Amino acid sequence: MLGKVIMVQGTASHVGKSVLVSALCRIFRQEGFKVAPFKAQNMSNNSFVTLDGGEIGRAQAVQAEACGIDATVQMNPVLLKPEADHRSQVVVLGKPLLTAEARDYYDLKPTLWESITRSIDELRELFDVVVIEGAGSPAEINLKKNEIVNMSVAKYCQAPVLLCGDIDRGGVFASLVGTLEILEPEERELIKGFIINKFRGDISLLTDGLDWLEDKTQKQVAGVVHHYRDIHIPEEDSVALDLPSHATQAEHITINVIQLPHISNFDDFDPLLRDPLINLQFSETTESLSNTDLIIIPGSKSTISDLQWLEETGLADEITQLHQSKNIPIIGICGGYQILGQQLLDPNLVESKLPEYSGLGLLNHTTTFASTKSTHRITGKVASSHGLLKYATNSQISGYEIHMGTSVHESLSPFILETRKDVPDFKPSPDGIESIDGLVFGTYIHGLFHNTAIRQSIVKFISESKGIMVANNDYEYSMDNEYNKLADWVRNSLDMDLLYRITGLETQINFRD
Repeated sequence: MLGKVIMVQGTASHVGKSVLVSALCRIFRQEGFKVAPFKAQNMSNNSFVTLDGGEIGRAQAVQAEACGIDATVQMNPVLLKPEADHRSQVVVLGKPLLTAEARDYYDLKPTLWESITRSIDELRELFDVVVIEGAGSPAEINLKKNEIVNMSVAKYCQAPVLLCGDIDRGGVFASLVGTLEILEPEERELIKGFIINKFRGDISLLTDGLDWLEDKTQKQVAGVVHHYRDIHIPEEDSVALDLPSHATQAEHITINVIQLPHISNFDDFDPLLRDPLINLQFSETTESLSNTDLIIIPGSKSTISDLQWLEETGLADEITQLHQSKNIPIIGICGGYQILGQQLLDPNLVESKLPEYSGLGLLNHTTTFASTKSTHRITGKVASSHGLLKYATNSQISGYEIHMGTSVHESLSPFILETRKDVPDFKPSPDGIESIDGLVFGTYIHGLFHNTAIRQSIVKFISESKGIMVANNDYEYSMDNEYNKLADWVRNSLDMDLLYRITGLETQINFRD
């Protein structure tokens, strides 16, 4: 018997679909169901690597974590990774298929649709319930003919749909009713309830509007979810970078992440954002670096293009000057690691239209881009014994790699990779490069700062260099409690009886262990 399905669609992008799916995943898990997330097509440079080396959208990895299971490529069979010049790399079932212009992408629909339907069928064979996320809005007239992520999926699964609107943006009633009006009758029939998200204030002031909405549409309001501040769920999109600093004390160290135009995997920095001893900032100007204690150049989907942007904005010179004149430490992650080197070679024009380009020259390595992408979940240890990593020597670490190309050098490496989960005969090998004093290092490891020992070493080293003695930082980055808080918050906001009824799960709850 195939598992049940329920789908969350939205009136627009950024209305909270991903977070609501995470909440429902945790709620159903708490009820004893085997649950999995699904999003047919995702567009994001914030990606994740599965245990078998496949690449999917980070949001589905977060949702899988909320389910208490390992993420698989079936949870996000199609991933679009935007590049420069209106192109996107098309990743199908975890592996790059090709790079395509938007108009050419639609020619792939038959192939993509087969992967999508097979994936959702396989998940339904394995799980009691699959929580499906839509993308953008189902009412985009110009995209409707070729869409493979919203109502096309709902119709294939006959999934009951919750339509979500963001009241914080204004016009939520018009958005909900307008979306409903644009849909075809058979699509409209699949909408089983509305969710109004990010509400602030007295709920009684909304009652008249809710009554009007139900009377107008003859559909129920499934719930009103209040805006929250103290629940921290990783975000999918770069809009999440527009976050206020939480620093309130002078002794906090300030870390600046350069907000590259094509920044990828910015969720690398969630643990830094939550650490009470760190003031994390995302920076686009030279002025914003004036009081920094550490600069991080993050991953990039278009490394050479982003390096050119660093030069055009003056950030390249500013970063170099800050290190040379003030000994400001610098870390490069993936594309940022490549940028820190001497040369970037692209003989096959995989990355750009330039066969070679000079890096910042702060580390002595050369990167050659290749058409084959390396995607691995890894474990390893810290090999460095000085500088930023001196207090983490020999500590065990985990993370993942997503990069195209290799970097070659004859210097010391800060890390040793001990396993690649999808490579049975993998032999330990060095990763990255560091300067002699350990103040600059680069690595291909994403998720580095999720390792407590790494964060603690960085905080302690920088604090001591400023003459500040910091007590042991016992902050542990853990998402499990956040998922539980989110589940409680959303559960108390929704008509759960309605959700169980429309999914057909209400008769199964009492039979779960």
